[in-house]
Amino acid sequence: MLGLWLSSLALVTIARAHEVQPAIMDVTIGADTLDISVDWMVEAAVAGVDLEGLSDTNDAENADEYDRVRALSPEALEEALRAAWPGIAAQISIAAGERRLPLSLGDVEVQDVANVELARISRLALSAPLPADGSAITIGWEPSLGPLVVRQAGVEDGYAAFLTPGMVSDPIPREGGVEQTALEAFGDYVFVGFDHIVPQGLDHILFVLGLFFFSLRMGALLWQVTAFTLAHTVTLALGALDIIRLSPDIVEPIIAASIVYVGIENLFLRKLPPWRPFVIFGFGLLHGLGFASVLQEFGLGNAHFVPKLIGFNVGVEVGQLAVIAAAWVTLALFFGRFGWYHRRIAAPVSVAIAIIAAFWVLERTGVVGTNGPWSLFSSLTEGGFAPFWVMVAALGAAALLTALEMMDVTEDLFREFAGIATSFLMFLGIVAAFTSGAWIMAAIIAAAWVLALRLQSLGEPESAR
Repeated sequence: MLGLWLSSLALVTIARAHEVQPAIMDVTIGADTLDISVDWMVEAAVAGVDLEGLSDTNDAENADEYDRVRALSPEALEEALRAAWPGIAAQISIAAGERRLPLSLGDVEVQDVANVELARISRLALSAPLPADGSAITIGWEPSLGPLVVRQAGVEDGYAAFLTPGMVSDPIPREGGVEQTALEAFGDYVFVGFDHIVPQGLDHILFVLGLFFFSLRMGALLWQVTAFTLAHTVTLALGALDIIRLSPDIVEPIIAASIVYVGIENLFLRKLPPWRPFVIFGFGLLHGLGFASVLQEFGLGNAHFVPKLIGFNVGVEVGQLAVIAAAWVTLALFFGRFGWYHRRIAAPVSVAIAIIAAFWVLERTGVVGTNGPWSLFSSLTEGGFAPFWVMVAALGAAALLTALEMMDVTEDLFREFAGIATSFLMFLGIVAAFTSGAWIMAAIIAAAWVLALRLQSLGEPESAR
């Protein structure tokens, strides 16, 4: 189904060589032949990289082999692909009913080497004979080959789905498209929009958190969220209609810069200045183009265009409200009444947000890579750390800071330091666990964060709170 996972297409908006991106498979079902065109980063399959659970090939055990294959000439890569094809084909499941179909490799189009730091998409022509019984087609491949987009071509309202690693498509009818009501289309794209925020849109999540941590006053939050929502709704619609299209190489660095801006401004302003809603509106226009890139990559199609567009936007809004609600329940509910809330929570979290976004600005403009000292940032934001050890480290740091603070409850300076350091480190721990998909561990870190701050404030004079 189109459902929850389609918005992971946002992964292809910045085509870096090491990012795991979904292959896009266009399927044409004929009378007796199944024709398939696949746009695919084949280097990982040729190198034998297991993509299951990976967001970056640098984290694979045989990352060096991937880099070697990525540097091959088009002719050499095609030769290596054809040599490896029998093993790769065995991992691809194309079936008519219960019968697995033999898959043949035809033409292969490989781009030139060019810049090895950018992704190279190759196009493969595949075919398979179809039985005469008219049985529906199912498509999938092994988890090691990564995520896959399947699109039925040549028919109106054809099947379309994003398949997570190891997932198999719904049965695709041999004739005609997939019938879908306007309400079903709306519902599907609500999930798409939500998933583009949670869990896929870490940059959008950090921007929304930047708005939240500016002030707990409802008026300030309402003005900012309203300006942001109105702006991204406009450009989302214009982008989806293909009236406006900007290169991700322009949009994505500016989105990152907008996150840096809100994070830094949170440190110096406590009341809503007259210019901030207008600045947020401007940034919202760019975020809307980022949202629209998901729909531009896949296409809304002609059927039920308006319900899909509205559903996607509703999903985005629900995702943003879910982020704000989670932050409020976790932190503001318990500590919003304390005078030190901004100093010990909002400020250090805003600094962490700004630091992460500053790395994105540099990385998305090509100033820095993801290796060497910068690998810490790429691992943090792309799920490269082992979540269990992230949880252990975060809880250990919080426990140590809390124990040291409680040993001398009259030392106000260290109390401030302990609170600031706890919030900074625990937030980074949540980000690392979140990007690894370890939801329970992220929740445990959040709970430990609340407990540590509460223990650190024990014995503090009421006036200081």
